[in-house]
Amino acid sequence: MEPAVWVLGALLAVCGHWWAEASLTLEQEIQDKTAVRSQCWMTEEFTVASDCSICDPFQLKTNSECGVTGFIEQVKCTTIEKTVYKSCRSALMEKLVFWRFVASMIAAAVILTIVVVFRQRTLDRNALEKVRKQIESI
Repeated sequence: MEPAVWVLGALLAVCGHWWAEASLTLEQEIQDKTAVRSQCWMTEEFTVASDCSICDPFQLKTNSECGVTGFIEQVKCTTIEKTVYKSCRSALMEKLVFWRFVASMIAAAVILTIVVVFRQRTLDRNALEKVRKQIESI
């Protein structure tokens, strides 16, 4: 391999590692901020006071639980009778993201199939032209 390829590969590896480290640090900061608040729902029984719903713009700025998934639910801890917010995942949003992924994979498959068919036809045409020229030269 050429030295330029090695340098480019090393650069990509270093940048990828740096990006992953930054992402993990950001996630840890969010978890640390959330841990400061009361998380009684992690240690004791709770009941769901309000179902999982999307955060409004004000809640996104003020409530750290909204920053994790963009959805929160209100839970009531049974032993201390305290109502707190908890980050949650919306089943509807998860389903929407899944179907977007499936649609993008189908679209990619169709596009790549068209590219392969076009490439195969071009190669076949070139091979036939080559054979035709060889036959003409006889």
